[in-house]
Amino acid sequence: MGFRINTNIGALNAHANSVVNARELDKSLSRLSSGLRINSAADDASGMAIADSLRSQAATLGQAINNGNDAIGILQTADKAMDEQLKILDTIKTKATQAAQDGQSLKTRTMLQADINRLMEELDNIANTTSFNGKQLLSGNFINQEFQIG
Repeated sequence: MGFRINTNIGALNAHANSVVNARELDKSLSRLSSGLRINSAADDASGMAIADSLRSQAATLGQAINNGNDAIGILQTADKAMDEQLKILDTIKTKATQAAQDGQSLKTRTMLQADINRLMEELDNIANTTSFNGKQLLSGNFINQEFQIG
């Protein structure tokens, strides 16, 4: 009794093509599901390197925008506080001019001086409490600051 080996070349070719088609289908589905043209370096090595570089630049620029927004926030906070201080200084000037008038009594001048003292305390309070992210802006310690934007 002898052994006989039968091969079906057509079936083997069909199976090989089926495996190749399944692999290509997986690649296509991966691209479709991710929405990216390049999913791995095997798709396009130079394109992948360029894409990685662009992603890195985009992240850096995003952080630069955040830093710029923080700087703007700091400036706006300080500007509003100094605007309020300017209004107080105008009021102090008006009261000082009023007190300097010869027609004022001692009692009136004393009351005006008390108002000026209260306004001076308010000026100091604004300077000591104006802050951004825990950093006091107008206390004299927030100087020579740099913001990395580019």
